[in-house]
Amino acid sequence: MILEMTRPVQGGLRQERKLEAVSNNLANVDTTGFKKDTVSFDATFRAQMNKDFSQGTLLTTGNPLDFALSGEGFFKIETPEGIRYTRNGNFSLDATGILVDQKGNPVMGQGGAIAIDSENIEQAISVNENGEINLSGEIIDTLDIVTFMERNKLERDGGNLLSYRGETTDEIQAGQAVVKHKALEKSNIKIVEEMARMIDYHRMFETFTKSMMTFDEIDAKAINDVGTLR
Repeated sequence: MILEMTRPVQGGLRQERKLEAVSNNLANVDTTGFKKDTVSFDATFRAQMNKDFSQGTLLTTGNPLDFALSGEGFFKIETPEGIRYTRNGNFSLDATGILVDQKGNPVMGQGGAIAIDSENIEQAISVNENGEINLSGEIIDTLDIVTFMERNKLERDGGNLLSYRGETTDEIQAGQAVVKHKALEKSNIKIVEEMARMIDYHRMFETFTKSMMTFDEIDAKAINDVGTLR
């Protein structure tokens, strides 16, 4: 019965990984710029986590330090661990006037960390679709929007940030990206679809669990009945 037991065990583990991905997606449905995960398996049944980089809906906020990206590309963030990437453009200014993310990490422009000096930023700042930051009529920097040929090398790194497990020289300018000022990109998760997947995966998980219980009962009966005289 070992072979028969192996199949439902493997099937159950695969469904468990899928359930984990769907649960994480649903938990981040309201996370700005979040991209959902899907699970696939290679020829040896090893799980592979894949990211769906499809566009999320853009929401106008009116906040002068909110930025959304339409099309392919990522904002660059400088963290203590190195450069990270995100689609979450919900930024603010720190005490020194540096544009930072929600964790206080500097947002990178093409000239380095972006510094904005303005007492009335709401009226003084404007940003065009190319990411050029205009302050009181003067372009002070341009948001550094990049992408990669192999986006599958991007991995989650906490705080809605992504790290790249290739070479930093793989960065390319996201020429097709369009910056939307005073807006944010919502997650690309559709609740109804994810709930339907969760129900389907849960049913399959239960099926495999019942199969394992059945084989276990058969094994137990065979062992207990061995050598029994009738």
